[in-house]
Amino acid sequence: MAVPITPEHRKLSFRYGEQRYDCALLKGKFSGRKIVIKVHPDCRVVVAAPEDAELKDIQNALTKRGRWIYEQIREFKKLQEHALPRQYVSGESHYYLGKQYLLKVTEQPEATPSVKMTRGRLDVTLRQRTPEKVRALLNEWYKARAKETFAKRLTAMLEQALWVSERPSIRVLTMKTQWGSCSPKGLITLNPQLVKAPRDCIDYVILHELCHIAEHNHSERFYRLMGQVMPNWEKMKEKLDGMAFEILS
Repeated sequence: MAVPITPEHRKLSFRYGEQRYDCALLKGKFSGRKIVIKVHPDCRVVVAAPEDAELKDIQNALTKRGRWIYEQIREFKKLQEHALPRQYVSGESHYYLGKQYLLKVTEQPEATPSVKMTRGRLDVTLRQRTPEKVRALLNEWYKARAKETFAKRLTAMLEQALWVSERPSIRVLTMKTQWGSCSPKGLITLNPQLVKAPRDCIDYVILHELCHIAEHNHSERFYRLMGQVMPNWEKMKEKLDGMAFEILS
């Protein structure tokens, strides 16, 4: 099973004034009984509701918060208008472990290409400065840091995963739709982009996959196990979902 970048959901829609909005409905055994509505930076509207929540109650909740949803989407769209695609030039900010670092690109014809993190900066040195080469060098650096970080966090999370008898293998693989997955044989695959997220979000994804070694489906027992080893996993999931647009853009 996998931790998707965009959560699996059922589609709903509602109207506010003349505008029709699509939203994603997630139903499950969430903590608390209330219906929670969130607007993400990429303008996705997500509703989390208890499994037994009536559709009419969910629609009523959306209608009541229609103005707030409209205003949130309007503000995020304004931000997107000013968000330029990454050019991989000095002055841009890039994420690593949940923090933003200023990119500084230096061209030195005789230098060995390198990426170094110093005092809030990512210093990239290469022989010929082009966006494509800067991007490729950064991706290599992120992948190397991901392998190192994921191995350390797996060691830490295994202390809580008492049901795992042998240390599982980790594969780092770029994926468009998943943060992580676990094969039936216990091979854990993690997206190198995940290293841009905070450590607690990385821990959530790793623990999610470790729980799949015991429970291969998203069953009640799976969520009970997740709740035992990470009681605040829903907050970590929401935090990661909310950062996805910024991390991947």
